[in-house]
Amino acid sequence: MICLSKNLTDEYINMFAQGANLRVYDYINYPNNKDILIRSMGKRKLIHQCWKDKKTFYYMDSGYVGNYKSKSNPHGWKLWHRIVKNNLTQTEILDTNPKRWNNMKLDIKPFHKKGRNIIIAAPDEKPCKVYSEDYSTWANKTKTKLEQYTDRPIIIRERVKQRSERIVQAPLTQLLEDAYALVTFNSNSSVEAVLNGVPVFTLAPNAADPVALKDLSKIETPFFPEDDLVRKWVYSLANGQFTKSEMLNGYAFKKVVT
Repeated sequence: MICLSKNLTDEYINMFAQGANLRVYDYINYPNNKDILIRSMGKRKLIHQCWKDKKTFYYMDSGYVGNYKSKSNPHGWKLWHRIVKNNLTQTEILDTNPKRWNNMKLDIKPFHKKGRNIIIAAPDEKPCKVYSEDYSTWANKTKTKLEQYTDRPIIIRERVKQRSERIVQAPLTQLLEDAYALVTFNSNSSVEAVLNGVPVFTLAPNAADPVALKDLSKIETPFFPEDDLVRKWVYSLANGQFTKSEMLNGYAFKKVVT
């Protein structure tokens, strides 16, 4: 296995490589007969080629949970980074050991049926390109489709690009207080919604797939997963993400690759 680091300067890739004692290459002139670790959805051509060739790759990006303000992360720092085999996000329940999740001290609110609005969480441009979706029309197209099946108020929540603004403003958390359901493409907004007791519809491979629906015609009968399923799901997400120190000490490599 080798690690691909843009201009050899990607700090997260480099830390993982150091902890696993792996070679680091730029995205040009690397041996193509090895499994690879990459980061960023901007590498969509390489990702698609791996899928086409059935070549093993590992993908790193922001973690699923724990990167916003909480008891264990009072400053809302980006502490966690997911690493996934042959996919861009974990779409099934895997390791359900509860220890890591419990150490994060995050809350899970019970599901409710009191919300009024349907929230459409507009995606970022990069995942849309990966899955050949038109970023500029997705939100309005989704709203139009929903209007075939419901008369509920529909709010399009545009994604704030700067993470510092998202942490301070926390617009999604506020919207979820009166949300009946959340519809998203593949963003982590789905995870935040489930943790706040709001049913979710995902329209691309998504971390919330085990606890969500994908058919918008069922918007009036959303999925309310049992508490036991939600807990197994969050345990699995927690076990699929890692800190910098866990990359440097080799734990992330041992957990994901070996």
